[in-house]
Amino acid sequence: MGNVTADVEATPPSAAAEEVCAVRQVDLTVPKTDDPALPVLTFRMWVLGVASCVLLSFVNQFFWYRTEPLMVTAISAQIAVVPLGHLMARLIPATVFFKGTRAQFSLNPGPFNVKEHVLITIFANAGAGTVYATHILSAVKLYYKRPLGFFPALLVMLTTQMLGYGWAGVFRKHLVEPGEMWWPGNLVQVSLFRYLKIVKNLESLFE
Repeated sequence: MGNVTADVEATPPSAAAEEVCAVRQVDLTVPKTDDPALPVLTFRMWVLGVASCVLLSFVNQFFWYRTEPLMVTAISAQIAVVPLGHLMARLIPATVFFKGTRAQFSLNPGPFNVKEHVLITIFANAGAGTVYATHILSAVKLYYKRPLGFFPALLVMLTTQMLGYGWAGVFRKHLVEPGEMWWPGNLVQVSLFRYLKIVKNLESLFE
């Protein structure tokens, strides 16, 4: 048990010396190790990621108009996709397509890994939030009784959704790149990723 935990938590001395974060909470939570050999853009990642994004966006937006809105968070999807990912890794055949070419890929390149898990959760995060511009559209149609076509409504929603990315790009040097600009809520998900990885490694000892 100690060896598995050490493998997950171990940090090479050179990496520790080069990548010390100024924020202690981040330095203690986010691992500095990386395995570049792990497959990332896999078939199961795309399937589970897109499904999580579509499902969460539909459910959260559908129940947004209730007096007590029902919200399904991305952490729910982060936990739910773990057994699904491992199940797909066991059941999907490891068929290789376009073998011997640059476009070669496999439906099942190996065990479900943490990088796939992180990307699926990013998809879920993207779909978990509601579109705030729906309040504008609702007010125009229900309060002002003005007709609003599909494409103008779509443009309003896309414009308001992209404003955040625009401001992040404008102030990237001051609000995004500095290590001091950290988001405490993300550390919860990082801790969960590490915990699930440790548990999986511990379970493999008894298989």
